[in-house]
Amino acid sequence: MSQRIAKPRTTAVILAGGTGQRVGLSIPKQLLKIAGKAVIEHTLATFEKADSIDDIIVLMAPGYVADIEKIVAKAGFTKVKKVIEGGNTRNETTERAIEALGEGLAAGEDLNVLFHDAVRPLLSQRVIDDCVAALDRYQAVDVAIPSADTIIVTRTHGEDGEFITEIPDRSRLRRGQTPQAFKLSTIKRAYEVAAGDPNFQATDDCSVVLKYLPDVPIHVVAGDEYNMKVTQPVDVFIADKLFQLASTAAPEQNGEDAYRELLTGKTAVIFGGSYGIGKDIAELAESYGATVYALGRSTTGTHVENPEEVDDALSKAYAETGRIDYVVNTAGVLRIGKLAETDNATIEEALKVNYLAPVQIARSSYKYLAETNGQLLLYTSSSYTRGRAEYSLYSSTKAAMVNLTQALSDEWAGDSIRVNCINPERTATPMRTKAFGQEPAGSLLSSEAVARTSLDVLLSELTGHVIDVRQQDPTAAAGQASGFEQALASVLDRQDGVA
Repeated sequence: MSQRIAKPRTTAVILAGGTGQRVGLSIPKQLLKIAGKAVIEHTLATFEKADSIDDIIVLMAPGYVADIEKIVAKAGFTKVKKVIEGGNTRNETTERAIEALGEGLAAGEDLNVLFHDAVRPLLSQRVIDDCVAALDRYQAVDVAIPSADTIIVTRTHGEDGEFITEIPDRSRLRRGQTPQAFKLSTIKRAYEVAAGDPNFQATDDCSVVLKYLPDVPIHVVAGDEYNMKVTQPVDVFIADKLFQLASTAAPEQNGEDAYRELLTGKTAVIFGGSYGIGKDIAELAESYGATVYALGRSTTGTHVENPEEVDDALSKAYAETGRIDYVVNTAGVLRIGKLAETDNATIEEALKVNYLAPVQIARSSYKYLAETNGQLLLYTSSSYTRGRAEYSLYSSTKAAMVNLTQALSDEWAGDSIRVNCINPERTATPMRTKAFGQEPAGSLLSSEAVARTSLDVLLSELTGHVIDVRQQDPTAAAGQASGFEQALASVLDRQDGVA
């Protein structure tokens, strides 16, 4: 009977030795905040949740190891095993990583190693998994994407400047990304050979294998356009916007028994619970054993734009049940028209209901949710990424909900309060029917479908996310679309109609 060979462990090495000079910073660029978190925290979070990664080590710029240790501790990254100082060059940093990885290995034991730039925070799980899978067959793996630009080779002629000397065939050109993946024994051997070259220098690790171990084939895994490197000042703004627009797929639905187990004994307060999505959430949660306070103007006389009424509703729920686990706000008004022709009363109503009310609900909910490590769930619209004529008030306030969600999730993280935002595409609700009349059957999401996803989000550990709810999308359903690909699809869909 043949003995089963154990699969080697896979370690992600986060290369964070760079500085912020090119983006005009006095701190390393990996500590720059994007979407409310340090760039490196986004990167670490990606590898932390990757099933194919067993552990992580970080090579940090000298003098900043303690900063990374604080980030790791606060975020609870359990896979990060070491944070050590990097070297003065990329090659020196890799050599330190190789040395650290070799500590404690038994004779003949090997590792899978993924070297990744800390300042590529938009890496997808698909790329990570593809790299790890490729190491089952190959000793060295690179990640690359086709070049959309024509690449030219130039030569400088004194004061006359640069002139083209060659234009390579673009069909064979690729833009290299990270991670770069290796068997530890392979990359270690490549650096040992390179050490004998007095002129050795390289800007990446695959080039070391290519030059010094020419008999080792380097397999190429398809990268993706979102896996950008934050290097120039403009990259900071692009990455921040991509994070803002990125939507998260809804978490998997729990079984009926799991819903009951998770919701029995919990208290949910739902503003906007008179009809539509809010009413459906209330009925679902109640059917699984939660105590639900469904509040609305037409049923309980609760006006979300009145802070005192919001306070009273929450204090009553707390007094009667002793806890508040979930606060949901689906209340909103949709007023269509040209801003110059809109009266002050309509403007004031839109701002009070769509913006100030969620702010007040959040502020009033904080102390209750801090007790239970609960969740605040807000709602945006598919028009939040781009304002449209005659929807200026609605679109702008819904964009504010996304920013409010992301800000509060960061602000309240220390209290373990989760804050998320649901982004449904066009949904069949009384508010929409009032604004647009009857629309073709099958062209809209059902409010029940949005309610079910909302419940799944409430029961998840997600925080700071915008969760798209869309009619069946074959790509997304197959689990292949990244959050950023979904965001792009949503942006294209947002050219007509609002949720």
